[in-house]
Amino acid sequence: MPSSSPQLLVFDLDGTLIDSRVDLCNSVNAMLKHLGKPELPQQVIASYIGDGASMLVRRALGDPEGDSTDEQYVTAALTYFLDFYRVHKLDFTYVYPGVVEALEAIRAVHPQLPMAVLTNKPVHPSREICAHFGLDRFFFQNYGGNSFHTKKPDPHGLLTLIEEASALTGQRIEPAQTIMVGDSDIDILTARNCGARSIGCTFGLAPHTLEAASPTHIAHSPRDWPLLVIL
Repeated sequence: MPSSSPQLLVFDLDGTLIDSRVDLCNSVNAMLKHLGKPELPQQVIASYIGDGASMLVRRALGDPEGDSTDEQYVTAALTYFLDFYRVHKLDFTYVYPGVVEALEAIRAVHPQLPMAVLTNKPVHPSREICAHFGLDRFFFQNYGGNSFHTKKPDPHGLLTLIEEASALTGQRIEPAQTIMVGDSDIDILTARNCGARSIGCTFGLAPHTLEAASPTHIAHSPRDWPLLVIL
């Protein structure tokens, strides 16, 4: 594989590989109802997705900065949300059309190219969802928002995957040979923060955040991925 070709592909999950909007929104509203609070419109909750479960819950409670809500209250809300989501995470979630075909096309041309998932979703539901849909066969690793002490856009998770992929392939992979694929500015900034390239997915949950983040490439469909990767 030429040195200019990517040596590692890392994918976000929600809004990139899967559309999980309805199940996440339903779980947030179940939590709010449990707490005696009014439910929120789906489009509002969807705008809160991307920074992990704790921030999603804080935003839904109207306290994203954590400066007014009792921590014990937030912890109880988060626990209810996660327990509900664990049961209902596959009620309406689906893999975006073209994802499997795109991953298979990339694998066909570059059979040894390591691919992984890096999401801010908690790691267990992330792995369970990927396994349920058979996506796990494409990925050597799947890390979530609670896998490390920091979340995206901190580059720690991506740098860890670069180190692991280097060990897996037996060759040093540089950040510049890595592509992060995601639907939000969080993913693009994660790539930029360690010197990797990026593909912004306009079909996801947060396409409105992509323009300001200036991804290296734009994908309007998963079917664009092989065209951008197989260069």
